Amino acid sequence: MGLSGARHVHTPLYPNIKLICIEYDSHIQDTNTIARDKPLTDVGRYQRLVGRLLYLTMTRVDISFAVQVLSQYMHAPKESHMEAELRLIRYIKSAPGLGLFMPSQSSELLTVYYDSDWGTYVQTRRSISGYLMKFGGALVSWK
Repeated sequence: MGLSGARHVHTPLYPNIKLICIEYDSHIQDTNTIARDKPLTDVGRYQRLVGRLLYLTMTRVDISFAVQVLSQYMHAPKESHMEAELRLIRYIKSAPGLGLFMPSQSSELLTVYYDSDWGTYVQTRRSISGYLMKFGGALVSWK
């Protein structure tokens, strides 16, 4: 991948990033954007990286949303999708010690958070939602 000397980033994805699928490119008026964002030649590499990132989400909840976004484009990824994926890998490299932690002295309080973006997925206008559940201050479930 060639990321050994890459600069660190502080967020898994660019803020307010809007990735689009190849099928939606024909609806975009800006032809310069289409010319710059070509389909990937090595689709298998993108798919393998997403698979590895999906496995990593079992202990790295901070990347779950980013991996969910990237996994939507596995059938026909573009260069912008690979750039976003490489940014996510740089983020993981910048914070290798993050993970799940269960404190020994914790309460028995169950806390649940839920969030939805209410239809901002450009291609289908469907909502993307997620939740996280904490028991005694420790994360136990998320989507």
